Amino acid sequence: MTRPGTEYRWLLPSAVAAPELPGDRSGKSRPRRTVRDWVVDTLVFLAAVLVGLLAADAMNSTAGYSDSPLQAVDLLVGAVACGAVWLRRRHPVGLASALVVITVGAPAAVGALLVALFSLAVHRPLKPAVAVVGSAAVVSSVLQPVVRPDPTSSLLANALVGILIVLLVIGWGMLVRARRQLVVALRERAARAEEEAALRAEHAQRLAREDIAREMHDVLAHRLTLLSVHAGALEFRPDAPPAEVARAAGVIRDSAHEALQDLRQIIGVLRSPGEGAEDRPQPTLATLDALVAESRQAGMKVTLDSRIGDLAAVPAGTGRNAYRIAQEALTNARKHAPGAEVTVRVTGGPGDGLTVEVRNPAPVGDVPKVPGSGQGLIGLTERAMLAGGRLEHGGTPDGGFRVGAWLPWPS
Repeated sequence: MTRPGTEYRWLLPSAVAAPELPGDRSGKSRPRRTVRDWVVDTLVFLAAVLVGLLAADAMNSTAGYSDSPLQAVDLLVGAVACGAVWLRRRHPVGLASALVVITVGAPAAVGALLVALFSLAVHRPLKPAVAVVGSAAVVSSVLQPVVRPDPTSSLLANALVGILIVLLVIGWGMLVRARRQLVVALRERAARAEEEAALRAEHAQRLAREDIAREMHDVLAHRLTLLSVHAGALEFRPDAPPAEVARAAGVIRDSAHEALQDLRQIIGVLRSPGEGAEDRPQPTLATLDALVAESRQAGMKVTLDSRIGDLAAVPAGTGRNAYRIAQEALTNARKHAPGAEVTVRVTGGPGDGLTVEVRNPAPVGDVPKVPGSGQGLIGLTERAMLAGGRLEHGGTPDGGFRVGAWLPWPS
């Protein structure tokens, strides 16, 4: 992912353009200078030279200074110190420490010292490097007018001005460091927010895919199971009476038609989620009678035991989940226990929750193999858990199978 502001990286300091915080010495390679760094380094070098020349010129008023070898030594030391300014990013602590000592006897190096102190405050934390070297610089600014007095001003004035300049330079560097750290922190926060937004979008897409898969399974599995069972019956009983063959063919035709209609509705909702959503099949518990009647028409033996007086009083979400659970349980009973009598029991009330139980005894005779992945019960368990309920399924002592679910029904 592209970091914010990378198109303007050449305008940023390398400590800000790099991914790590300024002064981070965690073992990563030092960031390369940007165009801005080269411009700034050139300007501070020239500034150090200018301040050094001014300091050397001020010393010319000392008697006998201009004709002594000390002037040449001062200029040479000042030139070396100004050249060392180019190392301020790589070795800020060592450079500043050396210049603190050198400037006590070489005033021409004071410009390089100020640049080194500023770089030290920018690239290193306040403790311990900046505090120790800064304190030494304050002491150096007091000792310098003692060792190399300036005849144009008093000793006290030189010391006070030196201390003030050192503190201002270090404070300025600390302010720049704090601002750079803020910029880097905001940049990393923005990048982290983008990553979190991408993860949330991916999670939402995954949930949407799961919802689509669950809904398509719930809607189509019932219809396609009818097709599979009756097609298998025709395959294994080619000599069945014409009336039975016609009835099975009618069920196959009706189931295929209903499956296509359900599929068209789901695809229509996916194509235009904001349009026609009201056409999406949303069964409730009140349509459970129609589901049982349809299963009986398909040849199943189903007994419905509903102990809820007003089915319309059941919340829509709870009723829809109960309907899907009963639908999937009937589908599994039709596949794995054909001919067995299935009992569907619905009980409960406001505050007590809604209980749905589907039982079937062991099948009689050989059961034809019906393809299936076993994902239906897993989907039902997830549906019940998402609704705040629970679902249990498993075999019974008589060799049958039971699916029982409890769903919350607020009072």
